[in-house]
Amino acid sequence: MRWHLLPLLAAPVIGIAASTTIVRAHGSAIDYRRAEAIELRATFDSGEPMAGAQVTVYAPYRPTEPWLKGTTDAGGRFTFLPDPKRAGSWDVKVRLAGHGTIVSIPGAEEDEVTTLAQTEWSSHSGYTPLQTAVMAAAGIWGCVGTALFFSRDRQPGNRPPSKRSERKRD
Repeated sequence: MRWHLLPLLAAPVIGIAASTTIVRAHGSAIDYRRAEAIELRATFDSGEPMAGAQVTVYAPYRPTEPWLKGTTDAGGRFTFLPDPKRAGSWDVKVRLAGHGTIVSIPGAEEDEVTTLAQTEWSSHSGYTPLQTAVMAAAGIWGCVGTALFFSRDRQPGNRPPSKRSERKRD
């Protein structure tokens, strides 16, 4: 093995490991809070708001057809008033430039409608720390495998015979 290539291999691995905040900026998260209406706050993993993102709301009784479409404001916020007569979860999809998340918001029960006073933000962040670690390890292993593939010895004795050389022998 060519040991002089080890520093070239280690540099990208260290760079990827050190820049986890840059890598995580590609994810997105949706927080919501319920008052009389449901207010969403869509952000990238870096905390930057998803301004101008497309929002699609699906009602519990028709989960395949959009109930409402809209866009987030400059702060990544979107507010809608669900039908209180409909029981079930409201699915909300937020997408911007290929990044997006879907969140399922439980519908209000009949006795909950009058006493609803939740003002805390409910967070539905994208990945657990274990999932993030597994994805980072897979990315690093992909870089290592690619580097090892291209750094292998290409001596005539180490290559499988080509079809041309087999024809010449006959």
